[in-house]
Amino acid sequence: MRVVAYSIKSFEKEPLAIANHKKHDITLISNSLSPDTVSYAAGKEAVIVFTDDVVSEAVINSLADLGVKYIATRSTSTQHINQETAALRNIKIANVPAVSLMADTNDELSLALARETILNLDKWQQNRCLGSACVCSKACDQVHPKTPDHEH
Repeated sequence: MRVVAYSIKSFEKEPLAIANHKKHDITLISNSLSPDTVSYAAGKEAVIVFTDDVVSEAVINSLADLGVKYIATRSTSTQHINQETAALRNIKIANVPAVSLMADTNDELSLALARETILNLDKWQQNRCLGSACVCSKACDQVHPKTPDHEH
């Protein structure tokens, strides 16, 4: 999957590379996602964001116009993402489930965030349900129990 990751800090680069195992073509940039930087997502299927990124209606519309289908946040919170607009534009959203972040140190936490973010990309690429990481408006747990092979 072709991806751009916004708001990357220097300490996040290595954990993301380790978690990715060269599966996805990820461009890492330190700029936050904004109307001025949304163009970096051209030609990408997904964007990775963090809580500092304001993923507004205008930004989501621009992402959708560029062909982006997925937004993965490297956080448990999704309040920085306009979920209504994402649903209208058929963009799927994933977060990092809090249960995945039982780390003892900051290094372990960075790796856990990276691992879960890459796992979400993997599942999207395989058309599999994201389980508790799914933040879509049509969450599969509201329709029927989440299963590993459920397409969503």
